Amino acid sequence: MVDLGGMSSLYTGFLETQNTAGTKLKEAVDGADYSKASDEELLDVCKKFESYFLEQVFKEMQKTVDCFKDDQSVNPNNNLVDFFKDSAIQSLANTSTETQGLGLAQMMYEQMKRNYNL
Repeated sequence: MVDLGGMSSLYTGFLETQNTAGTKLKEAVDGADYSKASDEELLDVCKKFESYFLEQVFKEMQKTVDCFKDDQSVNPNNNLVDFFKDSAIQSLANTSTETQGLGLAQMMYEQMKRNYNL
C-alpha cells in the first residue's frame, strides 16, 4: 500500500470502524431497555437503524456499477478513492434519513411505542 502522508493509516482505521458499525448498532439495540426511553431516544435509535440500512443498500447499489469498471490498470489511489466513496455513502445515508427517509424509522418508532406501551 502506498503511504500518502498517513492517509493509509486513516483508511485502515476507517475500515475497522466500518466493520464494527453493524455490530455496535446491534449491541445498542439488543442491550438496551427501551421501556424507559424517552420519545427522542427511541426515535434516534430508529433513525440510526434506517441510516445504517440505507448505507448498506447504497453500497450494494454501488457494487452493481463497480462491476463494469476496467480493473486492468492498478491505481495506487484506489484505496483513497474507496475511503472517500464510503464516507460519501455514509453522509448520503445520514442526510437521506434526516431529511426525508424511507419512513422505516417512523414505522419502527410507532411499533416500538406500541410494544413498550409508551
